[in-house]
This record gives sequence, C-alpha cells and structure tokens, in this order.
Amino acid sequence: QGQVVESGGGLVQPGGSLRLSCVFSASMLMAKVMGWYRRAPGKQRELVASINSGGVTNYADSAKGRFTISGDTTRNTVNLQMNSLSPEDTAVYYCHADMDLFELWGQGTQVTVSS
Repeated sequence: QGQVVESGGGLVQPGGSLRLSCVFSASMLMAKVMGWYRRAPGKQRELVASINSGGVTNYADSAKGRFTISGDTTRNTVNLQMNSLSPEDTAVYYCHADMDLFELWGQGTQVTVSS
C-alpha cells in the first residue's frame, strides 16, 4: 500500500515555526483526505488539519490561525506550516491519507517546543 515518509520535525523555541512535509509512495490522486494528526504525551491522538480532494481544509481549533495545510495530489505530498508554536504543540505528528478502502499512516515525527 506504499510508504509514507515524514520530515521537518525538531526542537523549536516558543513562538517559532516549523514546516512538516510528507511524501507518499502511493498515488494520492484517489485520496479522499490527506492530513496531519498528533499525539501529545499522555493524550489521545487528535486531528490537527486536513485537506480533502476538493481542496477544502479543516483545522482543529488549536491550529486555526497558526497552522496551514497544503497538499499536492500530483506530487503525492502534504505539508503543514506551523507558526507561533507553543509548548502545548509538543507532540509526535503523523501524516495520514484516507484512501477510502484503506488508510496510510506515517511513522511520526517529533515536534518539541521548548525554551
């Protein structure tokens, strides 16, 4: 079903920015939705942002106004630009694609926001 490769995580100071990138080895032309989830320590995994096949985006309330998701189904990529990061954004971030009959998940990339 293909590989999913994420990059862009790391350590950043509060108020800083990071850009997460995800590349799918499978074609995303038939993907219903691509998105990013995160799991913070001691918490359940939650949706951060998604973009559907029509280009409509959806954001968690915590991400609105700070994060921007973009996707390119011809290049099989989905990116997440994160600005004004706070310690509450510290989590492992996972790339995801809903292919209708199956789902694809990345291995996760750590984002740590700390001074």
